[in-house]
Amino acid sequence: MAGSKPAAKTETPAAITLIEAITQALAWEMRHDDSVLVLGEDVGVNGGVFRATAGLQATFGPERVLDTPLDETTIAGLTVGLAAQGMRPVAEAQFDGFVYPMVDHIVCHAARMRYRTRGRLHCPMVLRVPWGGGIRAPEHHSEANEAIFTNVPGLRVVMPSSPARAYGLLLAAIRDEDPVIYMEPKRIYRQYKELVPDDGEALPLDVCYVLRDGSDVTLVTWGAQVKETLEAAEKLAGEGISADVIDVATLKPLDFATIAESVAKTGRCVIVHEAPKTAGFGAEIAARLASESMYDLLAPVERVTGYDTHIPLFRLEMKYLPNVDKIIAAAKRTLAHS
Repeated sequence: MAGSKPAAKTETPAAITLIEAITQALAWEMRHDDSVLVLGEDVGVNGGVFRATAGLQATFGPERVLDTPLDETTIAGLTVGLAAQGMRPVAEAQFDGFVYPMVDHIVCHAARMRYRTRGRLHCPMVLRVPWGGGIRAPEHHSEANEAIFTNVPGLRVVMPSSPARAYGLLLAAIRDEDPVIYMEPKRIYRQYKELVPDDGEALPLDVCYVLRDGSDVTLVTWGAQVKETLEAAEKLAGEGISADVIDVATLKPLDFATIAESVAKTGRCVIVHEAPKTAGFGAEIAARLASESMYDLLAPVERVTGYDTHIPLFRLEMKYLPNVDKIIAAAKRTLAHS
């Protein structure tokens, strides 16, 4: 049944959080595609550290919702093997900082499966990664490491920023024929609710989402920073400054055309991300703007990012992260150029 479009439901959609949207998407795919299974540390009996898989083992059984040993290397290797043999595994990396032992299997095997076999094999797997800071967690629990994966050919890197996009993008990721790194901003897991129909409708991958239309400056961001960026745009509007807001959503492959089209209209760009500034994914966007949109730019590209340090624990954690005031200041710096 993989790849088929199930019949839509007609029930009234519920207002749910981002983490509940993850659970809802997993349950839909598991009901409609027997090749989908979930595995990871504590995902079964306990329903996951963040309760993303709560109730799934009771519904689908321990053969499809597997509690694994506390061994990320084994989880990644098992996931790659299952995908290569026709299953559609969804693995959980529990925390972003725990993903590093998985990199060997993801980079050396999952990402190369099509290339290595000249298309004879592929690797339809999803690695769910609770991502980012802002929850006052210990070391290794607050990493913003998306740039590690955006540099790897053969991977998709996806990051939702709302319950509705979390649902639709996860469905699309599970149905994709190649490996997807699906990074979930845990700071907004339960921050707000949104009506999300449980209809099995996937959202398109590989496209940016324009969340607000403006004419003076383009604000580009992803993940948890979308909320602050929209708030900044609203405050800028109160001062007569009109901002486009773009949620990148799929970082790799990047829909640069949408960003370039916006910058051609506004002439200015501010890129907002939580990861450290040096070699963060924002640098790739800035480089492409410099090479492909230089004659549209009226001002240097600004970046609002984390610092080139490990995220500080705990009192300085929120100071490290981008915020509304920093975004507004960067936008105004671009407007200072005539």
